[in-house]
Formats: sequence, structure tokens, C-alpha cells
Amino acid sequence: MKISEADLFEKIEAFLADYPICQYGFLKSEDILFSDKVRYICEKECPRYGKSWSCPPAVGEVADCKKHCISYQYALVFTTLSEVKDIDDMEETLATRPEHEEVVHAICQELEQLSEAYFALSSESCAICSQCAYPESCRHPEHMIPCIESQGILVTDAAEKCGIEYFYDRHTVTWYGIIFFHHDQKSC
Repeated sequence: MKISEADLFEKIEAFLADYPICQYGFLKSEDILFSDKVRYICEKECPRYGKSWSCPPAVGEVADCKKHCISYQYALVFTTLSEVKDIDDMEETLATRPEHEEVVHAICQELEQLSEAYFALSSESCAICSQCAYPESCRHPEHMIPCIESQGILVTDAAEKCGIEYFYDRHTVTWYGIIFFHHDQKSC
């Protein structure tokens, strides 16, 4: 049974209260900014570039990623926060990521219970497997959550449009998630 958009947003906001989300907002998917420049950063600075199914070039061209993302009507943009002794300690910072990923996966499960089609993105490339099978077939394509930037999305622009403030200090890690969704058809 289909639910109205108002009921859908109400149900989403109700279950979001059950998770340690700092801030969130909704956008129409068409209002999200995509740029090939974001991919340049992936290629030049990220060690996962060309080594993961959830990263470029495996995810496809930015134009194709945009087409897929905006095929969903809305986007939920949200943050979780983690405390660390020193944000420059990458080992300590990255050790806080699994809690954020649990939240992303839990929200996906909530959307599935609503029979809601979605496409989830997170702050880093997929880490389900200790070593990605790339370029061999992905072992868990149904659970893979690509990185927001892998799609060419300028996450700071999306957050700003949602009124999400960026917290930055030496002891706070801000993790982002974007989940595209609509209520017309089931997908994953």
C-alpha cells in the first residue's frame, strides 16, 4: 500500500529520532550539485581510486551517477558525530567510522520496511570486505554503499542547502550520509 508523501516524511523523521543523528534535512534530488571536479580530488588524493567497486572509475561517469541519483525524487542528508582525541590521527578518526556506517545501514533497513526505494551513499568508500574484490565481481553488491564524492556530489553544498552546520574542532569527526529515495517503486 502506498503512503502519502507527507506520511512518508513523517515516518522517516520518526525513525530518525531513534538514531544518533546530529543534523539532517531533505532536498529534492534535482537540487543536489554534481561536479566532475569532485572526481578530480578522488583520482589525485584518494588511495581507493581504481581499487574499489564503490569508487571511481568503477561507479561510472559523473553524468551517469547524477542520472541515477536524480531518478529518486528526494535526498535525506544527515550527519553523525564522533569524538576523538586528535582529528589529525587518521587511525583514531577512521576507527569511528563503523558506528556511522551502522547508522546508514539501519536507515536503509527502515526504508526497506516502508517498501521505499532508495540509493545510499556514505562518507567513505565501502568497507564491508577487508579487501575489495575489484576488478573481480563484487561479493556483496546489495549491501555496498558508495562514497558520496564518488558520485561527483559536492557534499558541502548539499549540507548547506539543508541548513546543516559543519562542526570542526580538534576533537570532532563529522560523518555524512545521503540517501536518495522516493515512494513510487521498489529498488536497491
